[in-house]
Amino acid sequence: MKSLRLLSYMCFPSCSYAQFDSRICQKVRRIFKDPGVPKTGFAPKCQLAHSHIPATICQVKPACSGQLTQPLTGKGRHDGHRSKGLRERLRDGEDIICAEGYMWELERRGYLKSGVFTPEVVLDHPERVTNLHEEYVHAGSDIVEAFTYYGHREKLRLIGREDELEKLNLTALSLARSVADKHGCLMAGNLSNTTSFDPDDATIIERTREIFKEQVEWAVRGGADMMIAETFNDLGEAKLALEAIQKYGNGIPAVVTLTPYFHDVTTDGVPIPQALRELEQLGADVVGLNCGRGPKTFLPLLKEARKVVKGPLAALPVPFRTTPKQKTFQSLTDPENGKKLYPLDLACVQCNRSDIREFALEARDLGVRYVGLCCGSTSNLVRELALVYGRNPPSAKFEPDLSKNFAMGGLYRRSSHILSHMTGEEDGAAS
Repeated sequence: MKSLRLLSYMCFPSCSYAQFDSRICQKVRRIFKDPGVPKTGFAPKCQLAHSHIPATICQVKPACSGQLTQPLTGKGRHDGHRSKGLRERLRDGEDIICAEGYMWELERRGYLKSGVFTPEVVLDHPERVTNLHEEYVHAGSDIVEAFTYYGHREKLRLIGREDELEKLNLTALSLARSVADKHGCLMAGNLSNTTSFDPDDATIIERTREIFKEQVEWAVRGGADMMIAETFNDLGEAKLALEAIQKYGNGIPAVVTLTPYFHDVTTDGVPIPQALRELEQLGADVVGLNCGRGPKTFLPLLKEARKVVKGPLAALPVPFRTTPKQKTFQSLTDPENGKKLYPLDLACVQCNRSDIREFALEARDLGVRYVGLCCGSTSNLVRELALVYGRNPPSAKFEPDLSKNFAMGGLYRRSSHILSHMTGEEDGAAS
């Protein structure tokens, strides 16, 4: 530790111990095997030859304009855990809880538009994104995922904000980094399907490579601990995402998940379990499934994947009551009138806490090491996952206690009588 501190002052005499670019920190830490070096938030690079140094600590002041958004103190409620990356946690037998579903939850709250689904809330109301990060950590998530889902060039072009692409990505990463460091969580950069991928169009393939490249490079600059590449139904596009992480990600771990739609094959014709095995063989640290299906129709395919995937398996279904006839949440209909529900009217088929608890128990018994929920996720459902996986998140303090309910808890002489009036059942039967 003393050697590390001495080296820091020799190299950067005017900066504090906390003011290192995260990549410099990681390299020095590897040399000295010091797990206690705090990371910094993102700082724009100096434009001189020493571009690896944040401009705030550069010695040539006139040419620099960067500013550290969040100098870190190294403090967090999981301080002894914060130095462990994804690979180390998995190596040590730990399970990972990952809350997702930012897009749908922020649309539900009125901060982005359904249909085009772009994360402009990051620019327009960043405090709302921070609040949701905090909620998910409070519920038990180990990962704070930067909200860059659909924050790529193709999507922002559709809403006329392509010129704000870099700002959106770096802001999202900074928001996530701040919350992750506060609580000792991992911070993940994010890649999503581009929506425009065509395996038979060389121009689109090259454009997809460029989209992934720039988002991975921004994630590295923003201090991401890992990358999540998700919601792919083309194996070819998923491979391009993994390729970009491996080529431009500075060695950070990659989680790659495919989306199962109605059929158990990708849109480019590969059985999904086989596709996951291919991604694993190509070097993804975690592979699995996310989105598309609810727990009931998600689990059978997950069991098939478990037979061929050798390493950590991920499972992040949507929390909706899909059925064998309506396998995906896109195919669900209203039980009362038969109308299609996707994407605006799915509330009537939302999973409840018991549904998610049952899913978590099955996933845990199946050996799923990386678990979460996708579109439609809420913090109370994330808490159910965390509790099943043996966690005690802060929100566990507020687990329901119906024994103290005035009607259901039998606290008073007339409790059962009141409950029978609520339910329409006879006294005694209601309790």
